[in-house]
Amino acid sequence: MHSTEKKSLSSYCHLLGVSRSGYYAWKQRPVSAKQQEYQDLSRLYWQRHEARVGAPSLVHDMRELGYDLSERTVGRRLRVMGLQSKAARRYKATKDSQHAFAVVPNLLNRQFSVSKPNQVFVTDITYILTQEGWLYLCVMIDLFHRGVVAWQTSERINRHLVCDALNYAMAKQGYPQGFMVHSDRGSQYASHEFKGALRQHRAIQSMSRKGNCWDNAVAESFFHTLKAHIVHDSVFKTRKEANSALFEYIETYYNRVRRHSANGWFSPNAFMQKHLLLEGTTV
Repeated sequence: MHSTEKKSLSSYCHLLGVSRSGYYAWKQRPVSAKQQEYQDLSRLYWQRHEARVGAPSLVHDMRELGYDLSERTVGRRLRVMGLQSKAARRYKATKDSQHAFAVVPNLLNRQFSVSKPNQVFVTDITYILTQEGWLYLCVMIDLFHRGVVAWQTSERINRHLVCDALNYAMAKQGYPQGFMVHSDRGSQYASHEFKGALRQHRAIQSMSRKGNCWDNAVAESFFHTLKAHIVHDSVFKTRKEANSALFEYIETYYNRVRRHSANGWFSPNAFMQKHLLLEGTTV
């Protein structure tokens, strides 16, 4: 230990009213059986989530098993084992908002909480690099349960990508009427084809203000999470391989397993099931 570290330790021990020998005795004390159980459980669920979530989410997995643990306790166990969740990187814009198409006002106005499903869908596009070239992903997210109700990929970032995602969402959701679709000002969303598809479904269009990604924060947040979890540490040889990873993440993990703070720490599917039970309906 360096002299500065010794001095710091001595200062802390003096401040806390304990001796250095007492500190070292405490540090070397064996872990209790209960602490070991909590530690093993924390590691197990951290591994099941593939390092994608931290203590705020993991604590709810453990509470469902009957363990009355706090987020602080779980976080402490993770730190002791040196386990960290994957962190998101900074957002990078991918859309072209410099175009001649007409844009529409921000009708959503960051009102991200809605009372029932199929009221508001937020949508966005991101890119994924493969050794074959770029793969573009468009998603449609229902603000009610924050689940991805539809997604489409393409080698090209164009109006067909967003129209296909919208049409898939409508078919999957039973062709609702009078809903809102919010996006950024990208040329794909401002295109005549996409606006025509919205009119066909009697949908209301809303767009973020120029250069303001926070107006579409839910979609942006999803992409931050997705890239941190399966993209940044991966090398996809083909677009097909990337598509398979997206399917596993979105359909198997994100919608079914990953807990969302906006849902009271339920996954999108579990939150929707809870809503349907309260409404007295079934899927």
